[in-house]
Amino acid sequence: MLVKTYSASVFGIESTLITIEVNVYTGYQFYIVGLPDNAVKESQIRVISSLKNIGYRHPGKKIVVNLAPADIKKEGTAFDLPIAISILTSSEQIYIDNISDYLLLGELSLDGTLRPIKGVLPIAIMAREKGFKGIILPQENAYEAAVVNNLEVYGMSSLQDVISFLLKREKFTPTIINTRELFYNQINTFPYDFADVKGQKNVKRALEISASGGHNIIMIGPPGGGKTMLAKRLPSILPPLNLHEALETTKIHSVAGKIESKTSLITQRPFRSPHHTISDVALIGGGTFPQPGEVSMAHNGVLFLDELPEFKRGVLEVLRQPIEDRHITISRAKFSVEFPASCMLVASMNPCPCGYYNHPTKECVCNNNAVRNYLNKISGPLLDRIDIHIEVVPVEFTELSSTKKSEDSKTIRDRVVKAREKQNERFKGKKSIFSNAQMTTKEIHEFCKVDNQGMLLLKTAMEKINLSARAYDRILKVSRTIADLDDSEIIKPEHVAEAIQYRSLDRESWGS
Repeated sequence: MLVKTYSASVFGIESTLITIEVNVYTGYQFYIVGLPDNAVKESQIRVISSLKNIGYRHPGKKIVVNLAPADIKKEGTAFDLPIAISILTSSEQIYIDNISDYLLLGELSLDGTLRPIKGVLPIAIMAREKGFKGIILPQENAYEAAVVNNLEVYGMSSLQDVISFLLKREKFTPTIINTRELFYNQINTFPYDFADVKGQKNVKRALEISASGGHNIIMIGPPGGGKTMLAKRLPSILPPLNLHEALETTKIHSVAGKIESKTSLITQRPFRSPHHTISDVALIGGGTFPQPGEVSMAHNGVLFLDELPEFKRGVLEVLRQPIEDRHITISRAKFSVEFPASCMLVASMNPCPCGYYNHPTKECVCNNNAVRNYLNKISGPLLDRIDIHIEVVPVEFTELSSTKKSEDSKTIRDRVVKAREKQNERFKGKKSIFSNAQMTTKEIHEFCKVDNQGMLLLKTAMEKINLSARAYDRILKVSRTIADLDDSEIIKPEHVAEAIQYRSLDRESWGS
C-alpha cells in the first residue's frame, strides 16, 4: 500500500516541501531513495527500533521510501517521524484519514521519544504558504514554530503521542504565542547600558554616529582602555528591530540550530564576537551542506572582532565582499546558497605589539617599523571599508571615581532613532537601502551635497592624508549622518571636519 506524508528540507534560509512516499510489499529489504545523506539513511535503524519499543511490529516485508523531489539532496534527521508514520500506515497497522493535513518533522530516539531539529521557523512559514492545516514536531521546537500565525502547531514528546493525535485518541492543545506582545515586551531589555561607562565622551559620540548611520567602526587603544566594554553596549543604542527584521534574524539562527527550546523569536539585535582563531568558513559560512557563518548570524546586528590584527589575514580578507554587498553567496558544483549578511562591523585593536603607542603616560617600547608592521596586518582595502576610526585613551582617575551619572543608553538611542527616521524618509522607495552606510555612489551624489567651504576642507584632507576614493565616499556618508544627528538637511563644514577626524588610521603620521 502506497502512502504519502509531507515533511520539509532547508536550503540556505528557505524551505522546500518534501513528499515522503512509502510502499510496503513482499520482500525483506529496506530502501531509502531520493539523494539521502548518511543521517537520513540511518533513520531505518531509529525508526524500526522506535516502532518496536512502543508496541508496533516490523512489517517484515520490503519497505521502499522515496524522498521527492528526488534530485534534491536531503540531509538531517527530521524525516524520521514522517517515515515512521508512513510505514505504520502503509503496513496497515494504523489508519489515518487526515495525514495530508499536517507537515511532520522530528528525530526519533530508539525508545520513540522525539528530539529537536534545526530550521523549524522557515519550515513553518513554508507550511502556512502551502496551505497545511498544521505542523507536528518535537515539543522543544514548538515555541519557535508558533511564531507563525494561522498555523496549528503541535509540539509532541514522543511517536506514541503523534499516533494518538492523528488517530484522534487524545486531544492535544496547539501551542499559541502572541507574537506582537512577545516582541514588544522584550525589545527594550539589555544587559549593558552606557550609563555604566565613565568618561570616553569622544568614543561614545563615535559609537552614536556609527549606530545612527549603520557605519562600521574600529577602536584603537591600549589594553584596559574600555574598547570591549563599549562595544558590548552598542546594541543598546541601535534602533529596535521591527517584526520583519526579527523574523529574518530568527530564521538564520533557526537554520544554524541556535534557538533555545523556550525561545520563539529573537527580539534584540544580535551581537556576535568570534575568537580570533576562527576559520574563514566559520566566519563566512559553508560546509558540504552550507550553514550560516558568524557574519550571517550577526545579520541586523553587530559583528565584533576583538584584537583585529590577531585574526588570520586570509580570514579578514573574506570579509571584504559581504561588508560591501551585505549578502554571501556560497557556491557548490550543483547548487548555490545565499545568506543575508547586513551587519555592522565593530572592531578593536591595540595600536602596536606592546599596546602603548600614543599612550599618555606609559612609554611604547616598539620601534616605528614594529608599529607599522602591526597595522599592516590589516589590509588597506579592509580598512577603507571601515567608516569610522576612533582612538580610545585610558580614563583618568578623577572621571573613573566620579559619582556623576553618565548619559544612559535610552537617551542616546532616542537620538539614534530620530536620525534613522530621517534616513527612512530619505530612502523611501529605494530598494535595499535603509541607512546612510548603505548608500551607493548614486545616492551619495544625490543626498551628500557639500558647499564650497566643505569641499575645500575635504580636498585639503584628501591631499594631505592621501585618502582613497572609497575613503572619500565614507567621509561623505559619515558627514551625512552627523548632519542628521544635528537635524540639518545641509552638510555643513563642521560636519565634514568631524567626519575627517574619524580617519585616524589613514594618516601618514601613524607609526612614524
